Amino acid sequence: MTSMSRARVARRIAAGAAYGGGGIGLVGAAAVGLLLAEVRLAKRQVGNGNGTSPHVPNAQGLYGLSYSVRGEPPLRLTMLGDSTAAGQGVHRSGQTPGALLASGLAAVAERPVDLHNVALPGARSDDLDRQVALVLADPGRLPDVCVIMIGANDVTHRMPPTRSVRHLSTAVRRLRTAGAEVVVGTCPDLGTVEQVQQPLRWLARRASRQLAAAQTIGTVEQGGRTVSLGDLLGPEFAANPRELFGPDNYHPSAEGYATAAMAVLPTVCAALGLWPAEEERPDVSRREGFLPVARAAAEAVAEPGTEVTAAMPT
Repeated sequence: MTSMSRARVARRIAAGAAYGGGGIGLVGAAAVGLLLAEVRLAKRQVGNGNGTSPHVPNAQGLYGLSYSVRGEPPLRLTMLGDSTAAGQGVHRSGQTPGALLASGLAAVAERPVDLHNVALPGARSDDLDRQVALVLADPGRLPDVCVIMIGANDVTHRMPPTRSVRHLSTAVRRLRTAGAEVVVGTCPDLGTVEQVQQPLRWLARRASRQLAAAQTIGTVEQGGRTVSLGDLLGPEFAANPRELFGPDNYHPSAEGYATAAMAVLPTVCAALGLWPAEEERPDVSRREGFLPVARAAAEAVAEPGTEVTAAMPT
């Protein structure tokens, strides 16, 4: 599928989410049913005698204490989403993406970071309503920036993409209205999960990328930023499965999570004004420029770590 056709599909899904439509499917019902069975079979191995626990290390707390300055409060970072945001598959708290992002952000900002995590393994986008309510429950502890990683379970559980994007867009809008910056790591490419065989692997890749592109449109239109995680389980993972996959061969390993976290960190820093502004502007000498958001979303899903954000007036 070309980037232009992906853009059209993404725009249709996003439009359906905005106006309450629900009739746009990612792939045929029978094919999705088979895909669901394959991926669930893969996930069934998690915590089944392979050294992986379904329990997630608690990484909440302060990072970068050496940067403490009297009278200056720490930055507040909150993670929302599914098992990827929670860090399922690793044993130590410092290996989770939340801890990695908090440590990296503290180093860039030279300021402590208070990490809070409300992500839930197995969560779909409709759980974001509950997670956002938890985040906003205490007005005195509102986050400076939120990172959302969601979408894989929406695909495997056949959630209509318009409904999925609607829940994500609502979550982004509520967080932005409360004053938090929002960065969304879009749906990973499920077509790269080794246990999913062809031709279902192609269907999984197509569904994942269509959802990721639509997530990008919905997020940017609500004032958030996105980072393409389409290759979170991509060629690098296929080439180095022992290093980048965890023991369950489904969730990332510590090194795999580090790869994802380092793709997201620059956008988190940019959202807080900690990244040089000139590095965010297109370089016309290299034929860079702004794309319509649907086209940018479609092209981003094919390039790991690509950020999409609304263009600022010059």
